[in-house]
Amino acid sequence: MIASLAAFTAVALITPLLTRWLGRRVFAVIALLPAAVFVLLLTWLPGVLAGTPVVEVVPWIPALDIALSFRVDALALLLALIVTGVGALVLLYCVHYFADDEPALGRFAALLLAFAGVMFGLVTADDVFILFTFWEATSVLSYLLIGHYTGRKESRGAALQALTVTTFGGLAMLVGLVILAVDGGTTSLAELIANPVTGAAGEWAIALVLLGAISKSALVPFHFWLPAAMAAPTPVSAYLHAAAMVKAGVYLVARLAPGYADLEVWHPIVIGLGALTMLVGGWRALRQYDLKLLLAYGTVSQLGFLIMVTGFGTRDAALAGVALLLAHALFKAALFLVVGIVDHAAGTRDWRKLSGLGRRMPVIATIAFLAAASMAGVPPLLGFVAKEAVFTAFLEAVAAGDAWAWVALIGAFTGSVLTVAYTVRFLWGAFFSKRDVAATPLHAGNPAIATAPGLLAATSLAAAFAVPFIEPLLAGYADELPGGHEYHLALWHGFEPALAISAVVFAIGALLVWGRQRVARLQASVAPLLDSARGYLGIVSIVDRVAASITTAVQSRGLPGYLAIIIVVFISGLGTVSVMNTSWPSDIRPFDYPAQPFLALVMGIAAIAAATVRQRMSAVLLVSVTGYGLVLLFGMSGAPDLALTQALVETIVLVVFVLVLRRLPKQIAQRNPPVHRVARAVIGTVAGIVMAVLGLVALGARIRPTIAEGLPALALEAHGTNIVNVMLVDVRAWDTLGEISVLVAVATGVASLIFVSGRTGAAPRLDAVAGVNRRDLLRPVPEPAWSIRAPRTSLADTAGETDVAGEAAETRQTWLLAGRTISPRNRSILIEVLVRLLFHPAIIVSVYLLFVGHNAPGGGFAGGLLAGLALVARYLAGGRYELGEAAPVDAGRLLGTGLLLAAGTAAGALLFGGPVFESAWFETEVPVLGTISIGTSTLFDIGVYLVVVGLVLDILRSLGGEVDRQEERQPDDEELAEDDGRSEGPEFAGGAEYADGAHLPNAGSQPNREPQPNPEEARR
Repeated sequence: MIASLAAFTAVALITPLLTRWLGRRVFAVIALLPAAVFVLLLTWLPGVLAGTPVVEVVPWIPALDIALSFRVDALALLLALIVTGVGALVLLYCVHYFADDEPALGRFAALLLAFAGVMFGLVTADDVFILFTFWEATSVLSYLLIGHYTGRKESRGAALQALTVTTFGGLAMLVGLVILAVDGGTTSLAELIANPVTGAAGEWAIALVLLGAISKSALVPFHFWLPAAMAAPTPVSAYLHAAAMVKAGVYLVARLAPGYADLEVWHPIVIGLGALTMLVGGWRALRQYDLKLLLAYGTVSQLGFLIMVTGFGTRDAALAGVALLLAHALFKAALFLVVGIVDHAAGTRDWRKLSGLGRRMPVIATIAFLAAASMAGVPPLLGFVAKEAVFTAFLEAVAAGDAWAWVALIGAFTGSVLTVAYTVRFLWGAFFSKRDVAATPLHAGNPAIATAPGLLAATSLAAAFAVPFIEPLLAGYADELPGGHEYHLALWHGFEPALAISAVVFAIGALLVWGRQRVARLQASVAPLLDSARGYLGIVSIVDRVAASITTAVQSRGLPGYLAIIIVVFISGLGTVSVMNTSWPSDIRPFDYPAQPFLALVMGIAAIAAATVRQRMSAVLLVSVTGYGLVLLFGMSGAPDLALTQALVETIVLVVFVLVLRRLPKQIAQRNPPVHRVARAVIGTVAGIVMAVLGLVALGARIRPTIAEGLPALALEAHGTNIVNVMLVDVRAWDTLGEISVLVAVATGVASLIFVSGRTGAAPRLDAVAGVNRRDLLRPVPEPAWSIRAPRTSLADTAGETDVAGEAAETRQTWLLAGRTISPRNRSILIEVLVRLLFHPAIIVSVYLLFVGHNAPGGGFAGGLLAGLALVARYLAGGRYELGEAAPVDAGRLLGTGLLLAAGTAAGALLFGGPVFESAWFETEVPVLGTISIGTSTLFDIGVYLVVVGLVLDILRSLGGEVDRQEERQPDDEELAEDDGRSEGPEFAGGAEYADGAHLPNAGSQPNREPQPNPEEARR
């Protein structure tokens, strides 16, 4: 089972790549996997029928008693066969359903295959928390599949609605599962059923679990999400919403029934809501003109029927329930696939526009009639066998005096009447000729598309005659419930009460069809008593309005007001708690060394000055004083790792601020002077006092010995002597993984805000400049820098000036690849020389810090920051083209590779049966170098290094390079005035003004590419 799940994962990951080569034929290839698993499951059938389930267990989190535990018994095998068998047929159907130009075809194929694997894991999982993981994964994949057509508003809305409802139910279910696991003392689902949790805990837990089940299976009042989900492609509707995902709730009810059907909370939810849903779904189906919506409401009705029967709690009802579950998967999946064929051929699903399809599509019509007859319970099909068993089980329970049996019997009878009526409505609307409707023109399609629905419909017919061979598997589950073993499934039981009830159902259903116009008028005159969809939209609308009102009230005063509210809440909350605190430290030491109060004074003065200064750049520099003061405090306190990291972070932050401030006015509050300055000063002062008090409280609140004494031993156990780095990449690796995930999110967010017209992969290189040859840029110009020659006319000359220094700068040897893309008047040879001399040593030192961090100050974070600073220097010296030459890689690939490498070390231990993040080490003696020790924590640190470098690179090319490019395309008014109409306007590269592009050889004038030739130079 675990190998099968791994195969689903691996094939789903490579499916988008396969789609590029195979197109829609990829569905036929990936269908082989669920088909192979289907065959594998059949080989387990003899052992399961003999009462020996297949069990696989891999310990995962022993401290929480959570294991990768899977168990295939009769019920799990039945559902797994449905999931894999129908899944393989739906994938084959997709080959002919989709066109070659279908958007995001590879993604759709991967998601559909991944869903099949997730459903297989759900129905075979034995650990309740593993089951919940698969449960929520089905919701996520369903959301992605329903919203396949991302350009359609209805698809996005339906996907979000399905995700919201099923996730809400899933969270409630999680609480119930936690209660069961805690009170039951185990996370094994089989053990929790064998030894059920009773009392109030059991009642509450099962109520919450059932809430998750009915939300997933679309029972009232959560039924509205399923018809809305018909915005998805037809294969999704056939698989997820007929045969697979919606069966998850039915499966969970059937699974829990042997242990918990006797609880007081069980029958009102299972039978009451099941019967109500059957009636509501059937009633709504009679009002639909869209064939797909008609089947959707019919599915809602049938799901209520299934929940009611499988959860009834007797052996005969359980047998009838699993038979009905199998029949429903076969006939409803076939009908949805038929609707897809009709829609493709006729171009519509509105049966008011369809006429005469039965004569012109006889094969499809025959398939539809077989599947629909099974849905209505017409003999000799499997649906008839199952429905006869249902009526018999309910009649026996009524005879035994069960009050809930009356509710179930009346609900099943009435719902079956409605089922017959909407079945006839479907067949007549789709395939019969109508007098007032012209014959529908049809588009020719591939006849092979009928293979999948044909096999499903034929199986519905064949299974009715093969019931004696199928019943042992169904009875293997049903025998777990009380009630004897007398009833057996059969196509003919003779003349019995159940047969009479079926005859009455057909008769009343025929009357409803005959009086369909009166029924339609009656439905139109009756207001909907239960419109959950409108209620859902109302709740969402209220939440939106409340959120908008709160946002307006909180943020209407701008950023200062928003921050003021946050800080006031902080003061009122934690300030009150700290004042009421009694755990004050007994000994307060003012300082540890003489320089400490001096540094604190300097940092305090800088902070106050930063809050009062009027220029933005000055404020940023003053804030940096506080950061570098913290570096000194860390260093003097014996924390070199913290000091090194703080220094690098402070420098990076300073550069980012500078990059952003280029687009802002020099003066703070230049147009809108600050208001309420006194109030803000009071708030800030009180916030600082509260923070200081909290620090004192924290120092005096310790009641246990510090864990610091045990850290050296832990570090040595992890093959390291640098406790800080060992904590980050080994002991607290989970926290670090979360932190670098945040860094990836930050980089993505920054880039998304800046790259408004489409995010490029890497920073632009010199190849992007038309006609530029990298060799020409590295080669000195023929004329020496000290020669005196007649000055050439440049843009400055047009203003009456001659830039002799600029002329000389053009002839200098460039020290950076993109050095000549900078304006001569803004180039600094000193900076270029320093950057060229220091860049490669900085990279080498960053790698050194990466690998020595386990035993000395450094690590992946510090090394990545140093490498990032080296890239910052290249950018500041040579502009965005120099950045592209220094790091010609996609920042997103660096971020993704680093995160994947770090997460891979977490999951790698699982492959060898160890817990997550368990370290492994390789040590060897190497001549000259000595002992070399490399472990999984080293790989984790490399991932951190790549993430940090990718973050810096992404910020540089977005806040730096991309902002530069946008400035070049949108010169401000002053620049346009200075231009005087004689050039395209000043260019900017690397934050420096560019005034003359003639020094770049063969510089062209293509749009959005720099540099542009000077008009005067071009004439000369």
